[in-house]
Amino acid sequence: MNNRLCTRRTALVWLFKSCGVGASLTWGTLAFADSVDLLAQFMKQARSGRAQFTQVVTSPSRAGQISRARTSSGSFEFQRPGKFRFDYRKPFVQTMVADGQTLWLHDVDLNQVTARKQAQVLGSTPVALLTSAADLQALKTDFQFTPEPDQDGLQWVRASPLALDGPIRSVMVGLRAVSTGPELAVLDVQDSLGQRSVLTFSAFELNPALSASIFVFKAPAGADVIKP
Repeated sequence: MNNRLCTRRTALVWLFKSCGVGASLTWGTLAFADSVDLLAQFMKQARSGRAQFTQVVTSPSRAGQISRARTSSGSFEFQRPGKFRFDYRKPFVQTMVADGQTLWLHDVDLNQVTARKQAQVLGSTPVALLTSAADLQALKTDFQFTPEPDQDGLQWVRASPLALDGPIRSVMVGLRAVSTGPELAVLDVQDSLGQRSVLTFSAFELNPALSASIFVFKAPAGADVIKP
């Protein structure tokens, strides 16, 4: 596989691998003891969402090699339970759609579509933190959640997979408290091989009215459809 194709696939693969405790944070009439409580409120409140994102994937340094970061960007939409859409615009145009049953990956330049059963590829992945589970309690069968110190104006939660032999080592979730409620700001994922992927969200919209057509995917005419 050539370097260009490897770069194109890296961002997509990462999604499937692949707040300190102290004074309470007050939002409206609610008080949050720590960042885990804040994450639980986000999971409870956010039935849908829309944002722009930037993703930076960094591989660990090796002997004689310099670590390189690969950056991509686009838009993201989700609707619980189990529906989401990533539209990558830079550096390559790609689309990822989960319709609740099937996960579709479309590489526009290659005119190639990969379709997988959603239940088989999501599970205990970073995407589950965003879209799959109904609440935080449902995720505790796969992750242990602990509060981390505040940093960069965000409250942080560390999600540690309970499966020690899995591909994910840790997921850091950065949350921002705004007038409308907890807002997802950063998803920082490290895998068992030392690679790191940081998804930073901006212009986040909480519970927008999303058209059902957003989460419907049809393979373009002439596309090579792969169903592993």
